[in-house]
Amino acid sequence: MPDTPQTPPHAPASHPKVPRRRVGVLLANLGTPDSPDYWSMRRYLNEFLSDKRVIDLPSWKWQPLLQLIILTKRPFSSGANYRLIWNTEKNESPLMTITRSQTEAIAAALADRYGDDVMVDFCMRYGNPSTFDKVRQMVAAGCDKVLFFPLYPQYAGATTATANDQFFRALMREPAQPAARTVPDYFEHPLYIEALAQSVETAYAALPARPDVLVASYHGMPQRYLMQGDPYHCKCQKTSRLLRERLGWAAGDIDTTFQSVFGREEWLRPYTVEHVAELAKAGKKNIAVIAPAFSADCIETLEEIQGEIQEAFRHAGGEHFTYIPCLNDQPAHIAALVQVIEDNLAGWLDPAR
Repeated sequence: MPDTPQTPPHAPASHPKVPRRRVGVLLANLGTPDSPDYWSMRRYLNEFLSDKRVIDLPSWKWQPLLQLIILTKRPFSSGANYRLIWNTEKNESPLMTITRSQTEAIAAALADRYGDDVMVDFCMRYGNPSTFDKVRQMVAAGCDKVLFFPLYPQYAGATTATANDQFFRALMREPAQPAARTVPDYFEHPLYIEALAQSVETAYAALPARPDVLVASYHGMPQRYLMQGDPYHCKCQKTSRLLRERLGWAAGDIDTTFQSVFGREEWLRPYTVEHVAELAKAGKKNIAVIAPAFSADCIETLEEIQGEIQEAFRHAGGEHFTYIPCLNDQPAHIAALVQVIEDNLAGWLDPAR
């Protein structure tokens, strides 16, 4: 809990009380609707699909289509998918549950190292808790330095960059703006690759037979974004290579694919849903799928991979489909994230003695 605000030393008694100075660490993930009902889904989808980093079409062309057609239909189908995975006990999406758990674990680890000098919280790019609210709370709690950490291992304009954009917009609202740093992507960090490898090894050890191939399924993006200079595709390919090398596997043991295609234009290929069907038809009846671009299980992994993508594989003749969960709040993942944070806090905080 923040200390009780005090009058600054040497200041007159009439000076406003201020909280003790500390450093904020603000984790950020994509977002979640507040509920799977129609209007909650519509608000969430409207914010998400109105982001120019996500859909870069001119507003005059895109907004009529979005408001008059997409947002009248898609909240029903998206809401139905969310209801399949909804955490009914806590009345929230799994992404919210997992991100909170990650935040609590990271906060405990940083408290052991830095004591009360650090404040850890999380926000969502779309929906709640909003980036604006969490930045405001951190500044009000005395954070004159804030480290902003988008939880996307591989940089993309539609993920890391738009999260940073929102953080900078939040800073623009602050009368006393804190010093700020943003954490770059961490797909090459040895502890992240180690955590991924351990998750694969643990999953494989529990299976009666080794899968024929491991499919690394990353969230997709339009091919056009790659041609415009977005480095996401290259970072995904390198993630798969680093994971394969750490596992000591041969070339061809891991396939890199892309999921969640939206709209009519060409997206990064191969598409996961098509590729798994092709594997089944080619005699690869036993596969495993991992999603290295997601730091927490969400609608794209719990519903899309285990639903649509698994169904495509089995419909094409596949027999054994294993989904390897995201790293979530696994200890190895938390250790990796904590190390990334500590690397980026250098010069701001000294470990508690």
